[in-house]
Amino acid sequence: MPSVTARIKVKGKHYEIQVNLDEALKVREGKGDIMAALESNAVFYDLNKGSHVSTSDLMEAFGTTDFRQIATRIIQKGEVQKTQEFRDAEKEAKIKQVINLIIRNAVDQNGRPYTEERIKRAIEEVHYSFDNKPAEQQMPSLIEKLKTVIPIKIETKKIKLTIPAQYTGQVYGLLKDFKESEEWLANGSLQVIMNIPSGLQIDFYEKLNNITHGTVQSQEIK
Repeated sequence: MPSVTARIKVKGKHYEIQVNLDEALKVREGKGDIMAALESNAVFYDLNKGSHVSTSDLMEAFGTTDFRQIATRIIQKGEVQKTQEFRDAEKEAKIKQVINLIIRNAVDQNGRPYTEERIKRAIEEVHYSFDNKPAEQQMPSLIEKLKTVIPIKIETKKIKLTIPAQYTGQVYGLLKDFKESEEWLANGSLQVIMNIPSGLQIDFYEKLNNITHGTVQSQEIK
């Protein structure tokens, strides 16, 4: 568990603390224990130089001198440095997620699924660059690239959803990756036609129902 720097810039000044990377990332997600994340007991302008922050600057920047409160804000609102090893592992995990999604959802011209090895070879052929976006958002663009070297398509189901007006703002971001068309109804509800990859439907409906409490009307379109 590497020791790294967490930093934030407030009113033109830099503030840094030393943290445990794994524990700090848990705190950043709102799940960890701040005391487990801390590997220093002071705030620095520059951690490497050991230059401690003055009490007056802490008050001006954070409104408190309580180290735990300040450290929590730095971790959650600032930047937690990641080691190259951690970034490499994070990228590999993301690539594996995307490949697994393709294997679950894609077929060849005869309706047969692809093997992991074949998908990896095809990805190398098209020189696809993965990024930090969620795997389900990267899959469509990667599929388009793969179509240039192998016959591949995503098995999807077309459905019509009617979302009550009070939930449209909360779910709109969830719909955008699979939305074919939309229509706003007179009562403020949103009606959308979706093309959802078969292997993503369970996860999609779980997220949708968690937000809307099962009030969405759904109809499969043949």
